[in-house]
Amino acid sequence: MGEERLQKYIARCGITSRRKAEELILKGNVKVNGKVVRELGSKIDPDKDIVYVNGKRIYEKDKNIYIKLYKPEGYVTTVKDQFNRKTVIDLINIKERIYPVGRLDYNTSGLLLLTNDGDLANKLMHPKYKIYKTYEADVKGYISKSALVRLEKGIIIDNFKTAPAKVRLLKSGSVSTVEISIYEGKNRQVRKMFEAVGHKVIKLKRTAFGSINLQGLKEGQWEYLTKDEIKFLKG
Repeated sequence: MGEERLQKYIARCGITSRRKAEELILKGNVKVNGKVVRELGSKIDPDKDIVYVNGKRIYEKDKNIYIKLYKPEGYVTTVKDQFNRKTVIDLINIKERIYPVGRLDYNTSGLLLLTNDGDLANKLMHPKYKIYKTYEADVKGYISKSALVRLEKGIIIDNFKTAPAKVRLLKSGSVSTVEISIYEGKNRQVRKMFEAVGHKVIKLKRTAFGSINLQGLKEGQWEYLTKDEIKFLKG
C-alpha cells in the first residue's frame, strides 16, 4: 500500500476526523511502534507499523477478520461475562477485537463464527437471508415420524410459528439423534422445538453455518475462514 500520513491513517481507521487526529498527535496521544510521535508530517507504512491512539492499538476498517471456532460446552457466547464465566473469546488468542455472530447456549457446542465486520454480522443474523444453521441433537426417547414432520413444517413455540426446517433422523433409540437445519435464530429455538414435540434435548451441537462446517477442527480449536468461506458469507 505504501506510506501515508499518520493523521490520515488514524481517520481511515474510523477513530476520529483527520483534524481531531492532528490534535491527538500534537498532544502526544499517538504512538508508532511504541514511540510517541508529535510531528504532523509523519508518515507510516500501514502494512508494517503499529499505531496506538490513547493507549489502544488501532486497525484499518477494511482489515476484516473472519474466524470459525469449535465451541465446547461450558463457554458463554459473549465478549465479557458479568458472572466471570469462560467466554468464547478466551479461546482465541489474537490481538484484534472480534465478536461472535449470533449465539450458542452455554450448554451447546459446535460451530461459531466471529468477526469484526459488523455489517456482515448483522446480515448473517437476519432470517430474511435464509442461511441455514445445522444442528445435531441427541433427544430423549424414540422420536416418531409424525414428530419429525411437525418439526419440518413449523411448530408453535413462544407464540410464534417456526419456519419450515430440514430434518433428518440419524439414529433411533432410547436416545435418538436428529439433524435439524433452521434459518431463524430465536433464543434456545432448537431445544424448544423438540420440547414442543415431547422430546427433551440431552446434547446439542451446531455442525454447520450454511456451507461452512467443523471440518478439521477439534473442540476448542479455531481457524481463519478460507476465501471461499468468506465469499459464501458475503454472497
